Amino acid sequence: MHKKPEHDVQSTRDQAKETIEPNSQSTHPVDDSPPDGGYGWVCTVAAATINAHSWGFNSAYAVFLAHYLNNNIFPGATSLQYALVGSLSLTCLMLISPVATLAVGKIGIRATMMCGVVLETASLLCASWATEIWHLFLTQGLVFGMGLGLIFIPVAAVVPQWFTTKRSLASGISLAGAGLGGAVYSLAAAAMMRNLGLRLTYRIMGSIAFVVNTSCTLLIKDRSRVTGSKQVAFDARLFKRWEYTLLLGFSVFSMLGYFILIFSLANFANHIGLNSSQASVASALFNIGQAIGRPLIGYFSDRTGRINMAGSMTFLAGVLPLVIWTNTENYGVLIFFALVEGLVAGNFWATIAPLVAEVVGLENVPCGLNLIWLIIAIPCTFSEPIALEIFSGTGSYLGTQLFTGFMYIAAAGCMLALRGWKIAQITQSANKNDTDKVGTAAASAMSHCAGEREEIRADDCLYKCFKWANV
Repeated sequence: MHKKPEHDVQSTRDQAKETIEPNSQSTHPVDDSPPDGGYGWVCTVAAATINAHSWGFNSAYAVFLAHYLNNNIFPGATSLQYALVGSLSLTCLMLISPVATLAVGKIGIRATMMCGVVLETASLLCASWATEIWHLFLTQGLVFGMGLGLIFIPVAAVVPQWFTTKRSLASGISLAGAGLGGAVYSLAAAAMMRNLGLRLTYRIMGSIAFVVNTSCTLLIKDRSRVTGSKQVAFDARLFKRWEYTLLLGFSVFSMLGYFILIFSLANFANHIGLNSSQASVASALFNIGQAIGRPLIGYFSDRTGRINMAGSMTFLAGVLPLVIWTNTENYGVLIFFALVEGLVAGNFWATIAPLVAEVVGLENVPCGLNLIWLIIAIPCTFSEPIALEIFSGTGSYLGTQLFTGFMYIAAAGCMLALRGWKIAQITQSANKNDTDKVGTAAASAMSHCAGEREEIRADDCLYKCFKWANV
């Protein structure tokens, strides 16, 4: 009798084993859902520190602006030119967002952010040697904005990747760093300029930015590959979704009001007769309010609804300038307004990433945020120049105050419409689930009836067989 070769027997056994015990990797797919914490909190704290030493420096430009306007640092420069320096940095931040998004996909998030750290540091150091206004445009405007964009755009998309139910809270904490940094560096910059001079102030801030941002960048970890995030710079199909268009409207109107508050409070303090120290305190308290308000807004957003919280806080941010700022004539009222308005004015930054994830899906967050950064480049550029032009044309801040309040109220209107879309989506989803349940129940009933018919047919056949046998 022919005996089967040993290696053939072994091969047959292996095949049978693979059939009976399939690969565990195919039956147990890797869980790519956000851990909702863990190392995500390290990334959150690192992001908050980075925002403090990037956005915080940008917010401190309000103190620099007031110093330039009061001391005529660059002879021949106009107030509009000084305002455009701060606006130019914001414009460059937004316009470089496609480059930052693509760079993260090509060279990684840490390399991209390190390029931003180098540019931000270089801009502050070079600004210390500026002797003409165009030097300031180039350094504190163009180069600083590019560096800020390469730092902020990547890190803004990282924190939402680590969370689900705590996403708004984590985003609020990370962006609270911008408010805290703005408060600290508004006071620090004013004190350093009084005691050390403008040039040394720039050099100290540049050195601090390099050390702190480099250290925190090394702690950032990206989950875009795990979550399937699309590192796409543009996706025009998002503009065809009216819910995303409403989100864009919310962003544009919010920024028109927000940056007027950021850059105008210190100058407004000087306008009503306060000194530079009091002006810096007003600007610092506005940023402290943001540092407190953003985590709170994020915390309650996860519980009351992100759209609900963003809409209500934005509406409140519009009412306060109309009611309080228009009646501010002394230091005490200004301090109260700066702190209270700061609690709600920056809610856009605490809610925008979770809102984008809710509207377009987590996988489309980089692209959705990228398009928003590009669109809001326009209001970021012209918000403060508009405020100064209104003030110059009327000789009063009343027009600027009214404009700020109405822009926030318009943004709240966009959120109200977006809430209507969300309710309709939830209702449609619930109706679909009910229909699916009815369909499943009907199919089960039909299957049961079919089974009963088969049993009846089988019993009838058996009865006929016994009847034939007895005959």
